[in-house]
Amino acid sequence: MARNYNGSLLVVDDDRHIQEAMAEYLRGLGHRTETASTCTEAMERMAEYPFEVVVCDVNLPDSDGFRLLQWTREHCSDVAVILLTGFGTIESAVEAIRMGAFDYLTKPVIDEELRFSIERAIGQRKIVEENRNLKAQLSEKFGLSSVVGKDYKMLKMFELMESVAPTKTTALILGESGTGKTMTARALHQLSDRSNKPFVEVACGALPESLLESELFGHVAGAFTGATHNKEGRFLQADGGTLFLDEIATASPALQVKLLRVLQDREFESVGGTETHRVDVRLILATNVDLEEAVRKGQFREDLYYRINVITLTQPALRDRIGDIPLLANHYLQMFCEQSGREIHEIDDAAMQALQQHHWPGNVRELVNVIERAVVLCRGSVITLGELPEKLRANELPTAAISASLSSASLKAALTRPERDLIIQALESTGWNRQKTARMLGINRTTLYKKMKKYEIEFETVYRHL
Repeated sequence: MARNYNGSLLVVDDDRHIQEAMAEYLRGLGHRTETASTCTEAMERMAEYPFEVVVCDVNLPDSDGFRLLQWTREHCSDVAVILLTGFGTIESAVEAIRMGAFDYLTKPVIDEELRFSIERAIGQRKIVEENRNLKAQLSEKFGLSSVVGKDYKMLKMFELMESVAPTKTTALILGESGTGKTMTARALHQLSDRSNKPFVEVACGALPESLLESELFGHVAGAFTGATHNKEGRFLQADGGTLFLDEIATASPALQVKLLRVLQDREFESVGGTETHRVDVRLILATNVDLEEAVRKGQFREDLYYRINVITLTQPALRDRIGDIPLLANHYLQMFCEQSGREIHEIDDAAMQALQQHHWPGNVRELVNVIERAVVLCRGSVITLGELPEKLRANELPTAAISASLSSASLKAALTRPERDLIIQALESTGWNRQKTARMLGINRTTLYKKMKKYEIEFETVYRHL
């Protein structure tokens, strides 16, 4: 019984008897099969329909199979071409494969030989398609689209990421804890030509100093108590790819010296070993510490700082891009609904307002946890204020804060500063686009202009001392 492969095939042969016999045989195997008698006719058919495999005779009235093969490579590169000839030679077979033919068969073609060749071509196409889909999923999960934001500062960071990603240049990512530095590092890797190679992450602050050097560079058996066998370090594991060192400021002075050498010479020795290893690693580092201040205090080597501070990407705190909060909240709402199978359609206005008024000391990581909690607690199709933590629902200023604000100012003066800060944050999140800012704040442009004039808010004034 014939197996059904459901392939879409085009048979090209000027001999009508061979053409129809081959097409009938292939249809009997379950393939959708069309025919053509000339090179031109074949091109027209291929321009109209996406075939998976083309079975083509080398000798055609208006041209030859090699011409069709070349045209296919230029216009339909996913299509597998199997060439047929009545005068097969090793030289012509080699030339066909060199030009991109999937296979090269000699007439008279044996049915089983043709069937097997077509099965392999369709099977390979499916593998290529699966790989393409997997890469698309990886790109969506770890690529630039995974770093969500439309704030002006985020857009500037995206531009820098796209410029830096294809290079081997060391990148330093700065930002508070929870802002998404790891996702940015993964996106840099995914956007680079190293995306098919390893991405290796090391949280330097999570390992004691005694183990971190061994973790990075590996060790040989007997190097220290408990080292019973050789261990390959993360630098070797990342060879050809990207090594991401998070919390780099926690590295000890001795480890900083070894890191400096790797950055300069791309070589190192394992702990307790004498063999020198050379690696091709793109290094990305991150920290929530002010490294310039750490250098001044003698806590971080100045030469290492200048070596890693080639390209700096600053991950803004969530409170500095309040315009991104609805975007992020809805992004993670959709993600957690897909994971849990829940059907929650939106976050209501009151809950969204509470999210935008929160200070977010834990940044995006804290927001992710809040949205996940809300999805778990929600019993309807809309997340309301009741599903948010108590600290987000309490909109009143603490009594102590009110007392401090009013100790040397009137109520009107005490409320002026928060309003001015909110307007500046909204302006920054839209790249100082007044119309978008007014829409975000729920006021008209005239009111926004009056408030900007009242509070002396101008781009030059705000950034004069930065």
